[in-house]
Amino acid sequence: MGKVYLVGAGPGDPGLITLKGIRCIREADVILYDRLVSPQLLVEAKREAEIIYCGKGPDCHFMNQNEINSLLTRYAREGKIVTRLKGGDPFVYGRGGEEAEVLAKNHIAFEIVPGVTSGVGACAYAGIPLTHRYISSTVVFVTGHYCDEKKIRWDNIASIETVVIYMGINQAVYIEQQMISNGRSPNTPICIIQEGTTSRQRVLTGELKDLSLIIEKHRVKSPGLIVIGEVVRMRSIISWFM
Repeated sequence: MGKVYLVGAGPGDPGLITLKGIRCIREADVILYDRLVSPQLLVEAKREAEIIYCGKGPDCHFMNQNEINSLLTRYAREGKIVTRLKGGDPFVYGRGGEEAEVLAKNHIAFEIVPGVTSGVGACAYAGIPLTHRYISSTVVFVTGHYCDEKKIRWDNIASIETVVIYMGINQAVYIEQQMISNGRSPNTPICIIQEGTTSRQRVLTGELKDLSLIIEKHRVKSPGLIVIGEVVRMRSIISWFM
């Protein structure tokens, strides 16, 4: 029996992967990598390694989750070292928990190698501290993926000082409406970060009431992150990347 490493590759900048993550890439017989993984990291793989793309984009899945689970199980049972390379952190909206569960149920050895999630990395590269002693002591990560299914308790989320929304670009109108209708000021500062931590990073700021308008006007595309809260104002002081 082989072993599977569930590795967080970070939000885009290849320099943000951990040393352990690099070691897992170098030792792997098989690498299954996601859409947001930097191609520069794959250069670290040994020449004979089998490299398999299994990325997922908005409404476009090259390989579904069941197929990925099946490959992880199959290669491990063949005695191979498998590195599952995931954008960000495997346990923050990365479905790493689901994959680890499958491996555990099949009695396959695995390790979790944490990574820098985009909610932390992209905000840092945009010059936005998620917490600040004088501005914000609470932060929440939210997925915009479930907006249409109404699973998110916006009445609870709207009062959190800093709100970071993953996969919410296509749900901007709904997010804007829900935050305001649940008590958040329409003038709350917001930031949209597209392709954070990469050379293609784009950062747009404004107010909550204009969130959907900004995204439409500037044709923001996935992958993108939405940040809502007073900490966004810090960007004008400590912005350092681009």
